[in-house]
Amino acid sequence: MTVRALSLPPTDTEVDAWTAVLVAAQAVDLPQVPPPARTEVAGRLCVTPARGSAALWAADGGAGVAALLLFSDEANAHTAFLDVLAVRPDARRRGLGRALWEQVRAELLAQGRTSVLTLVDLGGPGQLFAQSLGFENALPMAWYEQDVTRQRAEAPAPVAPGYELRAWHGPVPDDWAGPLATAHGAMEDAPMGDVDEKAETWTPQRLHAAHQLILDRGGEITTVAAVTAQGEVAAYTELVLPDPAGPRALQYDTVVAPAHRGQGLGRSVKLHMLERARGRYPGLRRIATTVADENTAMRAVNERLGYRLDRPAAYFQLSL
Repeated sequence: MTVRALSLPPTDTEVDAWTAVLVAAQAVDLPQVPPPARTEVAGRLCVTPARGSAALWAADGGAGVAALLLFSDEANAHTAFLDVLAVRPDARRRGLGRALWEQVRAELLAQGRTSVLTLVDLGGPGQLFAQSLGFENALPMAWYEQDVTRQRAEAPAPVAPGYELRAWHGPVPDDWAGPLATAHGAMEDAPMGDVDEKAETWTPQRLHAAHQLILDRGGEITTVAAVTAQGEVAAYTELVLPDPAGPRALQYDTVVAPAHRGQGLGRSVKLHMLERARGRYPGLRRIATTVADENTAMRAVNERLGYRLDRPAAYFQLSL
């Protein structure tokens, strides 16, 4: 068996092989989830991450693949994120997964990292493999999905007095980037369990870089915010389509600033987002999101909006 590091960016042939591995693995492990489109896979492989650098490996001519994100910000220079480690179902039980992991581990140690985090679907081969390597559950959570085709169209909730709804497709205008970055900082009180990753300060520059990364990877992003007359972003939500032609979108952050909670703003921005998404993306079928088990407030909001539990998951972490 051979494991080799891929040069960045990978070739079209390597992207095709990588996509084939993910599609085949997901068809067996998560048949209820639409397979990743090549547009999405190519974007993630070929465009430099905003938060650091990537390292990629392929095993046995592309029968297995692994991707590692090495954070570059000072607060997280000790850790990293294992974004992908997958083996085609017909090539499993041959040690490819462990061989890929050994290359990932060697890179982590060479870069002086003391921990690594990964997102695992519970109850499947990914959990068993992660636990066999010594990973532990650091933050229990779950995937929730909203079926846009079955969800009854609900009139957007009127926003509370003193607030106005704004929506931006693509990068947020410069004059709102600062207030939105400040609102992003309210995510710091979201449950993080035992995850060994420090919150990075949001700035207008970081916000623009994060949004531009989605666009550069071939995706689209829409932000809906509840704002005040004083120019403050009181609440916001983000919807991302990694493949704009695909049937599935990802609900990114939904945040209500502490001083503005208890007024239904989270529900208002999400309902307005759903209305806009239905009009802009007629092929959209499902919206997926993750919520930590501890975040009972957001789970309650999502349930009222029609989100239903799809599958349990967790961030698993290993100390090196």
